[in-house]
Amino acid sequence: MDNSEPVATVEAAMIAIRRRQTRRTFAVQAGGPDPVQEVLDAIEAAEPEPLGVNGVAVAMGVDQPRASKLVAAAVSAGLVRREADQADGRRTNLVLTADGRRQLDVVHGFRRDRFAAAMEDWTDGERNTFADLLSRFVTALDR
Repeated sequence: MDNSEPVATVEAAMIAIRRRQTRRTFAVQAGGPDPVQEVLDAIEAAEPEPLGVNGVAVAMGVDQPRASKLVAAAVSAGLVRREADQADGRRTNLVLTADGRRQLDVVHGFRRDRFAAAMEDWTDGERNTFADLLSRFVTALDR
């Protein structure tokens, strides 16, 4: 069975999604501080595990100096604070502040509104099927 056409279609869709992510379209439209939003996303995704600057660098796919600059910007914006690691005093963990959590809530709400609008003419069954297949697809990419 030739599955090259559906695979090519998925590839094109993923490229379009990646371009939106690169431009941080939703974060910018939601009023978020563009590159700092990725820091907030990385910290939230790691929860409840602690995350430091090196963890942010890995999550974002950037080098440590770039991650350090972005974390500093998030700290300066009052969205993140640094805390000593209670298990290892040599480490510093990054913690979302109340303002950081509010920013995440705003961006999550904006994203979800955009996704809902994109699927507004779909049936409940189509939305559920899409959610299931997309989740399975993303999970399979990590294998």
